[in-house]
Amino acid sequence: MATATKAPAKKAAPAKKAAAAKKAAPAKTAAAPAKKAAPAAKKAAPAAKKAAAPAKKAAAKKPATKRAPNPAFMKPMTPSDALAAIIGKGPYPRTEVTKRVWAYIKANKLQDAVQKRIIVADAKLKALFGKAKADMFEMTKIINQHLKP
Repeated sequence: MATATKAPAKKAAPAKKAAAAKKAAPAKTAAAPAKKAAPAAKKAAPAAKKAAAPAKKAAAKKPATKRAPNPAFMKPMTPSDALAAIIGKGPYPRTEVTKRVWAYIKANKLQDAVQKRIIVADAKLKALFGKAKADMFEMTKIINQHLKP
């Protein structure tokens, strides 16, 4: 039985190759004229798309509206004493706190010369950060800990 199953498998493989070769040969001759006709169809299609594209863009445009700020960022927050020494006392929204801290950093030239995202702390910022240097992303996290609603 084992020999019987091997024999048909050997015969089937050459038969499959022959069938594949027969199918491939007519496809090559038929494909050549089809390729010549295809570029003509492609040239006509982009012209139709270009004419339809402006109509879609005109319909898709909406009137320009100013984006409303998130109310959570605009809520006044009270800074801690260490943060108040830098930005001043009083309730400020988070956006204003960030602006004032960056204004202090730039006015005192506390950014690292090579890596601009590293802030080198002076005496006031050291009290805020708790260390000599902080990354600007880390600074945001630290500042949020010093804000109270």
